[in-house]
Amino acid sequence: MSNTKSNAAAVFFFVGPSLAVIFVFFFLPVIAAFLMSFTDFDIYSLGNLSYMRFVGLKNYQKLFENPLFWTSLKNTLYFVVIGGPLSVAVSLSAALLLNSKLVKLKGLFRLTYFLPVVTTLVAVAIVWRFIYHPRFGLLNYMLSFIGVNPIDWLGDTRFSMPAIILMAVWKNFGYNMIIFIAGLQNIPEYLYEAAVMEGANDWKQFRYITLPMLAPTTLFISIITMIGYFQLFAEPYVMTQGGPLNSTMSIVLYMYQEGFRWWNMGYSTAIAFALFLIIFVVTMIQFRIQKETEE
Repeated sequence: MSNTKSNAAAVFFFVGPSLAVIFVFFFLPVIAAFLMSFTDFDIYSLGNLSYMRFVGLKNYQKLFENPLFWTSLKNTLYFVVIGGPLSVAVSLSAALLLNSKLVKLKGLFRLTYFLPVVTTLVAVAIVWRFIYHPRFGLLNYMLSFIGVNPIDWLGDTRFSMPAIILMAVWKNFGYNMIIFIAGLQNIPEYLYEAAVMEGANDWKQFRYITLPMLAPTTLFISIITMIGYFQLFAEPYVMTQGGPLNSTMSIVLYMYQEGFRWWNMGYSTAIAFALFLIIFVVTMIQFRIQKETEE
């Protein structure tokens, strides 16, 4: 009994401070924000809390009645549905290429592909704004050689979101690539040797060995990519400010504008918890699909 108490005391001694910090700096702010979403907390309430009033579910009702919320949700889903799978596919392709025995200087290529991940997103977005420039941009200059007229990539509602998706995939695929490489290196080599002896070609090896063995890694990457892409903010904030005509307005950018431009903090926190609920539901769906696939 004394050993059990001493072990519990030791665990509490080492874990307790970390849990206390997490509680104070994470759970308390989350709880406060959740309570704030039921109030009309604004810039006047910052100076005097007596100005804050309890409004119940009015913020959430206003949220679902606001067309701009649905526009931002549609844009965010478009970004997630198109950009997420594209990012995973590019990451897996790069990982397969760098894991191949035919490629030399693998370390150099891994470093090169990973550099955009550790580069400041704002700096990357500014550089890509110049690449997308309608008159002097590198992309339009290259397209001019095949007879394509200049395109206003960030000023045309048809191309603004695809342009941001392209930049985001380029920026983020290196991180997922490293995780995929780790997953590929954990696949036993004898499985491929047995497949070769059975006459399986490269496609069959990829389909029946690589993909099933990478399923847990793919699920992890899909979830973190989906969560990250739902939080789209810096790219449209720096490159388009949500335009043109709100075609790149994301939920997080909308939340930022309501909270820090118009100081509707109560309404802004309601947007945040609506986004949390959406991410939670989509994550559970991904887990469900993965479980059914394994069964």
